[in-house]
Amino acid sequence: MVAEQLKLENQICFPVYAASRLIIRKYQPYLEKLGITYPQYLVMLVLWEHEQLPVNDIAQKLILNTNTVTPLLKRMQTLGLLKREKDSLDERKVLIRLTEKGKIMQKEAESIPQNIADSIHCTSMNLEDLFSLKKQLEQLILCYTK
Repeated sequence: MVAEQLKLENQICFPVYAASRLIIRKYQPYLEKLGITYPQYLVMLVLWEHEQLPVNDIAQKLILNTNTVTPLLKRMQTLGLLKREKDSLDERKVLIRLTEKGKIMQKEAESIPQNIADSIHCTSMNLEDLFSLKKQLEQLILCYTK
């Protein structure tokens, strides 16, 4: 007999994990048109907001290690979306900035958030409920990243 705390139905992590996977799956058709993956889309969101950042700042914003972000950025540079350059003031820092192609992609991606919101067909949750859930998840993330 399995202890109650070891049943899948009693895990907090599973619904968060499953919901994340299902939501990310909704992004795939839109991101395929752009030729990028979901993690690359997250990097682009950060760069569209800030245009140029050190690798460490991007990693921090995405709650990832720099050794995870660096290969991702190298692949995105190969795609022509961004440039990686040494900081002229501190050679230990690598600055990431958008290329023209990366900037143009922003316009192409502007409809994605609304398309995702429109594609969530859930009669038991409205937009206000989703924003409330987002806020609760942000609070949970904050607890784990302190």
